[in-house]
Amino acid sequence: MTRYAKPKTVGEALGLLKEDRWRLLAGGTDFYPAQGARPFRDNVLDINALAELRGIAETPGHWVFGARTTWTDVVRANLPPAFDALRQAACEVGSVQIQNVGTVAGNLCNASPAADGVPPLLTLDAEVELRSLGDVRQLPLPDFILGNRKTARRDDELLTAIRVPKQSASGRSAFLKLGARRYLVISIAMAAARIELGADGTVARAAIAVGSCSAVARRLAGLEAALAGRRPGAEFSEAVRVAPLPELSPIDDVRGTAEYRLEAAREIISRALMEAAGPEFSGARAA
Repeated sequence: MTRYAKPKTVGEALGLLKEDRWRLLAGGTDFYPAQGARPFRDNVLDINALAELRGIAETPGHWVFGARTTWTDVVRANLPPAFDALRQAACEVGSVQIQNVGTVAGNLCNASPAADGVPPLLTLDAEVELRSLGDVRQLPLPDFILGNRKTARRDDELLTAIRVPKQSASGRSAFLKLGARRYLVISIAMAAARIELGADGTVARAAIAVGSCSAVARRLAGLEAALAGRRPGAEFSEAVRVAPLPELSPIDDVRGTAEYRLEAAREIISRALMEAAGPEFSGARAA
């Protein structure tokens, strides 16, 4: 018989996960559309009563986002400029109603190649916290999202938090995505960029991630290295134009061809870099 449970504590939830297989229900913004009109055949574990998993906290070493933290929570939070890309992504996750109930952790667990939250969190070197009865483990985000709709979460585990190291929460960031229309659309390409400028105005460190152009969103290590020591403006444009971008493997589909996706990715990477460089650069075209 199919079971439904709505635990009130994390310990209770972990006990249920230990004894049986469950589909987890958080915001439900992907859960219910995927279910459609079909009858439920899987056990459903509703974690919406786990108040302890909602909120954003600052610890000595990390910024910690509880698993039930919504996109609206992110938009309203007082976070450093390095989180601007995540805030901008939050503003484009569906409608305001979806942002009010959809969770950042759910976006990661859904593991869509077009998940808006993944590129910004990749640029922040985020990791996920996975808890089971008697065990807690942290995985870097690239080790957690393994492929399209596939993660490293075990059946007896609950994703309880997303952790961003404070050393990665520096500099400024920006997020851009391209779709057939502004909102309520699966993106053709998206990019997040975070840069730290040195005292001389050149790039001390860059972190760039692109989504919708491979089975999972990817950091662009080669381009990041190529940007080191460059100044915002024409030098950014040239670096992005000539970068090989081997991490990307776009496909042809109804939203665009692989060739178009790659060129679009270069353009929005350039624009995101200029916006991340600061207000004095954000109005200029870098590509």
